[in-house]
Amino acid sequence: MRATTTGGGQLTFFDLDRESADRRADDDEDRFDRSLFDTTMVVVDLETTGGSSATDRITEIGAVKIRGGEVIGEFATLVDPGCRIPPKIVTLTGITEAMVSDAPDIGAVLPSFVEFARGAILVAHNARFDMGFLRNNANRLGIDWPFHTSLCTVTLARRILSRDEAPSVRLSALADLFDVSVRPTHRALDDARATVEVLHRLLERVGNQGVGTYGELTAYLPRRDPRLRAKRSLAQGVPSRPGVYLFRGPSDEVLYVGTAVDLRRRVLSYFTGGDPRRRMGEMVSVATRIDHVECAHGLEAGVRELRLLAAHAPAYNRRSTQPHRGWWVVLTGERFPRLKVSRTPTDDCLGPIGNRTTAATIADLIGGAAGLRSCTGRSGSASHHWCRSEAAGGPRIGGCAAASDRPLTLPDYLPRVAAVRDLMTGESDEILGSLTDRLAQLSDARMFESAARHRDRLSTTIDVLARCQRLSALCRIAELVVARPDDQRGWELAVIRHGRLAGAGVARRGVAPMPVVQTLVAAAETVTPGSGPLFGAPLEETALLYRWITEPGARIVAASEPFALPGACAQRWSAWSRTAHDARETRRRAG
Repeated sequence: MRATTTGGGQLTFFDLDRESADRRADDDEDRFDRSLFDTTMVVVDLETTGGSSATDRITEIGAVKIRGGEVIGEFATLVDPGCRIPPKIVTLTGITEAMVSDAPDIGAVLPSFVEFARGAILVAHNARFDMGFLRNNANRLGIDWPFHTSLCTVTLARRILSRDEAPSVRLSALADLFDVSVRPTHRALDDARATVEVLHRLLERVGNQGVGTYGELTAYLPRRDPRLRAKRSLAQGVPSRPGVYLFRGPSDEVLYVGTAVDLRRRVLSYFTGGDPRRRMGEMVSVATRIDHVECAHGLEAGVRELRLLAAHAPAYNRRSTQPHRGWWVVLTGERFPRLKVSRTPTDDCLGPIGNRTTAATIADLIGGAAGLRSCTGRSGSASHHWCRSEAAGGPRIGGCAAASDRPLTLPDYLPRVAAVRDLMTGESDEILGSLTDRLAQLSDARMFESAARHRDRLSTTIDVLARCQRLSALCRIAELVVARPDDQRGWELAVIRHGRLAGAGVARRGVAPMPVVQTLVAAAETVTPGSGPLFGAPLEETALLYRWITEPGARIVAASEPFALPGACAQRWSAWSRTAHDARETRRRAG
């Protein structure tokens, strides 16, 4: 398959060897024992706005898929970076802002590249640079990044070539050394094509040194630790199935938990030394056993991984190991309620929110807009609330948000509480309307710094509200059965109860799905709902389930209640929030 772009920047594809490529990419043979001649590789090159994968953006991707010394597909597209391209980068690459103005953004391009390269080994010249950009963008966009190993032609050249023969291993220098037919031009596809020829010449050099497989090649490279390869026996018995794996230490403690669509392939990758994370090499050297749990499909594996992380808190996992933790903006049960930040959810609350400061900011913004009291004194059985306003002798700055010229009775105060409750449940968004009006007033008064702070606080509040309402809509459903097509023309099935995965299975191609569904429902876990908008479900698990059931192709098979958002939910303000986030990012880049 060849993918390229036309002048308008749209990605187009041309089939060359699709059937053969797919068949070999799906081959179950362990890639580490497969000959280099039969190994599919994708040589990739990027052009970017700068050298930092954290702050700079991709402007062009070029890739060449090869196997057996032949090119079987190409991929090329300009990418709209969504930011200014520095003049020095324009001079170096020739890519101008006008060229990328109508190109797709990275969110549209990266999934296509992942599918183009799936099942292959990624190769790049200075792979750390290219892989860093690709992996960071995948993480930022929430895209699964299935490539856990890569080859670097810089590292390969340093191992194979002497300093006298190659004083420099820059791509242009190696292209001159090997007299390749395609010269690097600082354009992605040209540089990828040049790298392909350099790679082939380097592999020719090691062929007569007993290096015939990818595993032997990785062992040949100086950064590979033979002690890791010696521990491959730990993977004995691990199947090529979706699931979760657990590395255990000398005291049987869980060191690391991970998930994979192919357990055997993923576990074996840890013993090549190719993982860029140094902690992983240390973890493997300590490990004494590997356990695994087979799963029906990727969703079940993801959920089980989250639950195992929460149960074991492995030392080598950087992901959250406390999915039940978080902060909640709670409407208190006092006679004159107020908003406070708590670790414990109630029936009237918003969250969970990972950062306490963020939760306090949201509580302050909503409470101030609604006129709820911010004083912390207990109201007990008082018949009224009175914090004096400035006109009545109260403080000018830092007073209660419900300060007034006269005492407030319950009939005066309770409509404010109802407005906050309606905002949380999505029954009304009048408070958001008043907050946006406040932003307009600050801008009209040319108080731009205050307006920017208010905008950022409001966009964060909208995002948290929208997420809570989305997930709450899922969690309130007692039972939801969802099916999604798999890549074998069968069905992946999930039984979800109150925001938790209660059962998972697969209806293979040619098998009637409804009897499988009935069996799954009958055997599914019983879930007792808890308190709060998520009914006691952990945020990360519910969010994972929500993404899975709302992606294209998912079908609701059965539901005990309608799966719908309230009419005045914060999701209606998502476009406003995105615009606010873009404005904040533009301001940040401007310095």
